[in-house]
Parts: sequence; structure tokens; C-alpha cells
Amino acid sequence: MRIDAIEEAPPGAFHRKLLIACCGGPLLDGYLLSIVGVALTDMTRDLALSGSTAALIGVAAIVGMFFGGLLIGPLTDVVGRRAMYTIDLAVLLVASVASVVTTEPWQIIALRFVIGFAIGADYPIATALLTEWSPRRQRGRALGWVIMAWYLGALAAYLVGYLIAVAFPEGGWRWMLASSAVLSVIVLALRHGTPESPRWLIERGRIDDARELIRSVLGKDVGREQLLAARTTGIRHGSVRALFRGIYLRRLLFVSLFYTCQVIPMWAIYIFGPKLLGAFGFDEVTVGTVGSALVSLLFLAGCGPAMRLLETVGRRPMITWSFALMAVPLLVLGLWQDAPVAVVLGCFSAYAFFAGAPGILEWLYPNELFPTAIRATAVGLVVALSKIGAAVGTYLVPTSLEHFGVSGTMCAGAAITVVGLVACLAWAEETRGRTLEDAGRGDARSRSDVGRGSPDPVQ
Repeated sequence: MRIDAIEEAPPGAFHRKLLIACCGGPLLDGYLLSIVGVALTDMTRDLALSGSTAALIGVAAIVGMFFGGLLIGPLTDVVGRRAMYTIDLAVLLVASVASVVTTEPWQIIALRFVIGFAIGADYPIATALLTEWSPRRQRGRALGWVIMAWYLGALAAYLVGYLIAVAFPEGGWRWMLASSAVLSVIVLALRHGTPESPRWLIERGRIDDARELIRSVLGKDVGREQLLAARTTGIRHGSVRALFRGIYLRRLLFVSLFYTCQVIPMWAIYIFGPKLLGAFGFDEVTVGTVGSALVSLLFLAGCGPAMRLLETVGRRPMITWSFALMAVPLLVLGLWQDAPVAVVLGCFSAYAFFAGAPGILEWLYPNELFPTAIRATAVGLVVALSKIGAAVGTYLVPTSLEHFGVSGTMCAGAAITVVGLVACLAWAEETRGRTLEDAGRGDARSRSDVGRGSPDPVQ
């Protein structure tokens, strides 16, 4: 039940090109979701937005991601990864350009929803395609680069937003929202010519097409018997019902819960970073924005060591320890509201650094724990379910700051992180070193190694 030509392939030019192309979507995601946080300050002033309207603008993309992941994930398992690979980027491009001519808050909310829908669609498409082509020893590193691209996009958003705010004191927020169109064009060009997933072809019974694709891309001849043995039997393509039975239901609950507990505090920091730092006494436009860029840089830096440790220490130890360590700085901020500037930035930075492993595993776990026939469906549903909590949490951040202050808001973030820790202790599995076919099987084998730091079973 393994496709050696893919699982044991030495990384080459094809893998690097595919990685860069797949990372383009998360790069845009981080940029698009973060740039609105910078734009909100000027937008609120120019359009006289109420607190609830500003929150709706911040949360609209998250709601769009819910529907994008929910609807496009199953469709990707049915019609293929390649067919959906560029459509979502084209939608992002059009919506970004349209942001320049917006004049009413409802128009901004509508465009942010469309952008979120396209982003939610790209997650199951790009991560499934990248996972299914990646050698098993490079899978964690490849998905690590995906989340690093997200953080890099967020960092770029804060820097570009700051420069635009300085250059265009009046109406600069429109150019901030439209600036993502440039990145969209670049990513569209990079994705041109990307091949279909051979694993998806195998699942659809197109064995000869898969053999020819593997031969042309990797230069390996694979026997029909080996490809036939790798097929998932008894699962309908894009079946949501299959995710709510047996071990897949437990895995769905685990990934959705830890993902939600990760993104609620993280997105609150990203989308309302300047406002949160402003609550600690920072100037929102200058120090707050630059401080948010510093935090983004630490999110990015935390992925580097996590990528290596996920392949040496393992998935389960890394995610449990990371959640435990992430809760500490949030609790310090909650209990020490009058903390010095160095402590505030230090706590935000520590949270960002420790979030490296969970950030990678948000994409690595659902792609490993579910078989090819429902992989994109699972990723899309996980994205959708996590966005319910993220949307509620992000919408309530301004209200929480107003009624409970920064102390109560940070303590709530710490409590949510602890819930994620409990979920990891109870349900996290070890998938390090396993083939996709082995890790995604719906039996008890993976559970037998939970918490034991099992060695690579196929080396």
C-alpha cells in the first residue's frame, strides 16, 4: 500500500516548483487577511464606521472561508485538484482590483466575503496536491513552507500597509486592499502547467494515466499492481458522510478542535494586532503596526526549527508541548496589564514563536490522517469548522476589549489555548515517517503508537 516512486523520490526541480506554486495561495491568504487589519484604522476614519461594522469587515473573509472550504473541498475530490487550482486565484484577482472603487461599507464586506471564499477553496486544493506529490520524508517540511508562506504574506502586508499609509494619508486603505492583485498575477503565472495528482487519478481508476504521469514527471516506471493496491476501497469520492464514521470522526474532531483553538487567538492578533497593541499603550498607526510586523516575523521564525523537529521528535510531542507553551505568554499578558513595553512585545513574540509547530500541523495532520478519496473534503471541512470559532472570536475581539479590557481578552485566549492542549493530549496521533496510504487508513494502527514516539515504520 505504498507508491515508492512518489514516497521515496529524491526532491528535485519539479518538487521545488510545485512547492512555490502551492505556497502562493497561503502567501496571498496571509497578506489578504492581515492587510485589512492595517487598513481598518484609516477606513474607520474615512467611512465613519461603527465598531460593529468594522468587526464585520474583519470577519467577512473568515465567513467566506467557511463556505469556500465546505463547498470546494468535496468538489476537489470529485473533479480533481488541477481543475480547481487556478480558478480560485482568478477570483482573488478580480475581487482585489474591485476594492479600489468601493465607496460603501457593504461593498467592502461583500468583497471580503468573496476573497475569503476563494482562500477557503485554495486550502484543500493546494495542500492536497502538494501532499500527494511530496516524498514522505519531505512532507512535513513541504507543509511547513506552506504555513511559512502564510506568515511571510502577513509580514509583507504589515510592511506594505505601513508604507502605503505613510505615502497616502487620505484614502490609502483602498490601495492597501487592492495591492494583493499584484501577488495574484504572480501566483497565477507560477501555477500554469501544474500536473494533476497521480493519487487522485488512481482513485478514479485512471491507472494508465497515473503511470504515464509519474513516468513523465519523476522518470519512474510503476507497475499497475502497485498502483491498484494503493487505491482506497469503500469510500466514495468527496463523501462528507465518510468523515462522520469510525476513526475518521475522531480525527475530524481532533483536527477541527486544535485548529480552532490555534486560530482564534492567532487571528485576533493578526487582524486586530494594531488595536491590541494600542490597548497596551502603543500608537496604532506606527508602533502598533511595526510591532505587529515584528510578531509576524517571529511567527515565521518559529516554523524553521518546528519543520525539523516534526521529522525528528514527531508530530504528537511537538503539538502538545507547543500548546502548553503558547498558553503561558497569553496568561502573562492577561494578568499583567501594566507590563512594560519589552514584556508585552516579548509575550507576543513568544506566542508567535511557539505557534510554529501547530501552524504547520494545521495543514499536515488533516492531509495525512485522511485517504485520497476524501482528503480535500476533510481539509475543506476542517477549515470550515475552525472558521466558525475563528469568526465568532474575531468578531468579539473589539467588544471584548471594550467591555472586559485587554486583561480579560488575553485570559480568554489563554483558556482557549488550554482547551486545544487537552484535545492534543487526548487525541493526537503520531504519523511521522508513514506513507500517506498507511497514515490515512481507517483502522487502529495509528492509535497504537499514540504518545510512544514510534520509530519510522517503513525505514
